[in-house]
Amino acid sequence: MNDSLSPQALRHTIRSGAYKGNTSGLAAGYVQCNIVILPAAWANDFLRFCQLNPRPCPLIATSNSPGDFSLPPLGDIDIRTDVPSYRVFRDGKFVEERADIAALWQDDLVTFALGCSFSFEEALLADGLEVRNVTEGVNVPMYRTSIDCTPAGPFAGKMVVSMRPFMAADAIRAIQICTRFPAVHGAPVHIGNPALIGIGDLAQPDYGNAVTLGDNELPLFWACGVTPQVALEAAKPPFAITHSPGCMLVTDLRNSQLAVM
Repeated sequence: MNDSLSPQALRHTIRSGAYKGNTSGLAAGYVQCNIVILPAAWANDFLRFCQLNPRPCPLIATSNSPGDFSLPPLGDIDIRTDVPSYRVFRDGKFVEERADIAALWQDDLVTFALGCSFSFEEALLADGLEVRNVTEGVNVPMYRTSIDCTPAGPFAGKMVVSMRPFMAADAIRAIQICTRFPAVHGAPVHIGNPALIGIGDLAQPDYGNAVTLGDNELPLFWACGVTPQVALEAAKPPFAITHSPGCMLVTDLRNSQLAVM
């Protein structure tokens, strides 16, 4: 995939079915979003879950009304087709992945677009820091943890984190940079020993791909937008749709618009 495509051109490529992969590193400079789609009867509780857990679930936008598959604040978007890969859940259980969800769309569905760590990866790269998953051309490793989210109605569960390794001096700089981007997960939630947050083996991520961790490097863990998928398992709504991990909605919103100076 050409990483210099504009967000609009990339979405059209995805919409046509010509691209179905990971979006890390694509449409540089633009915000990418995690997606959660739920029936309207479940939307208020999920909105509250996002408000109570802003680190893993930083809310960027929602649909204007139930059944609306556009997201005007984020661009000319059809949420039914513009994500490379979707996950479908029924009664809280993951049942299938699909390249589009047009055939599944219902008039009561509400879309939530949540900030994604791919946005702050660009800021790290721009500062000269290596982002290992980008260097190695893989999806960022993601892990379920023992960190409790604050429940809201039926939505609850443990936080999912993404991991990127850095030398100590670079880790400090990475924290400084990411603190400026609270709308896309902000600073790491943990540094160092993964066992302290319930991760047994960094070589076995729950989502994404393992990356190389050098002997003198520290693993840094950021709250991750896959966390809502864990919350869906707990809440067990009759029907829900998310993005597949690493396969984001690419928007027309610039990353610089989310930075806090």
